[in-house]
Amino acid sequence: MYLVHAHLELPSGSQLPPDVRELLRSSLVPGDRVEHVSVHVRSPARLTLGLYTLADGLEEAEERAVRVCGRLLREVPQLAAARLTGAGVPLIPLAFEAQPAD
Repeated sequence: MYLVHAHLELPSGSQLPPDVRELLRSSLVPGDRVEHVSVHVRSPARLTLGLYTLADGLEEAEERAVRVCGRLLREVPQLAAARLTGAGVPLIPLAFEAQPAD
């Protein structure tokens, strides 16, 4: 399972629906292979989705997240004007650095 962040933005002057979290969660289907989605509202017109996707590798997870977001933007009327501005696995640079030997 991979966590992929997908960044969505609505046109200037638009606002996210108040129930955007439930709207997105209820729009997922088993074929999306998304185990969980978290929604982080960045501003009235911007949000980041945390998509926990089932995939065999990083590239597949990112591609799956882009496809799922594309479908959501096409099929969820409240998000029809939104656009995907980026998607990728968040990097945690210090988590994998070698620790000095004692």
